[in-house]
Amino acid sequence: MDISLNGHEARTLGVLVEKAFTTPDQYPLSLNALTNGCNQKSNRAPVTDYSEAEVTVALTGLRHKHLAGASLGAGSRVERWRHNALEGLKVGERALAVLAELLLRGPQAPGELRTRCNRMRSVPSQEDLAQVLAELEGLGMVERIRGGRADRWGQTLCPESGPAAGQLRARRPPCRAWTPRRRVGKAARGAKVPLRRVWTWARQRICWRGQA
Repeated sequence: MDISLNGHEARTLGVLVEKAFTTPDQYPLSLNALTNGCNQKSNRAPVTDYSEAEVTVALTGLRHKHLAGASLGAGSRVERWRHNALEGLKVGERALAVLAELLLRGPQAPGELRTRCNRMRSVPSQEDLAQVLAELEGLGMVERIRGGRADRWGQTLCPESGPAAGQLRARRPPCRAWTPRRRVGKAARGAKVPLRRVWTWARQRICWRGQA
């Protein structure tokens, strides 16, 4: 699949697809409603705090990729946005619902993925979900993540939040924690003062602050 999304575009597209399925009476979405949908706390991982300006930039990117478009409703001056993902990605509604759920919440195990997708489009059984995932995998839009208690599935349209990004974070060593001893050690080397004297001074400062 040649389409690649950044994090803002992925969240924005996921919200457009979700709202088209779950609240069709309020769809297409105004910029304000779309921004609120991106930042809502339920059914989102991670929770974001996008501004309308950031969502506007994401919409511009999606429009260039033929995945979103805008229109003015009859008698309205408010521009409303809709997705073109069915045509742009060439998938069916059930597959699009699965893909949107992965865009909104990241990699998931099949059981939880099926449960969450059912609020958008019915996925009657795990066999049906497996068929959809196989279709999306064949199109290069999802990838199986092996390991842990159970395999999970993640989308590959957005490299920033896809399986590869998660594996990279998992391999990255943790940062060394700051400790007073490390800081004192640096001070002693820089000032050429005996470490014991500097450490005594540091403890006195800590005790003084605790009594203040």
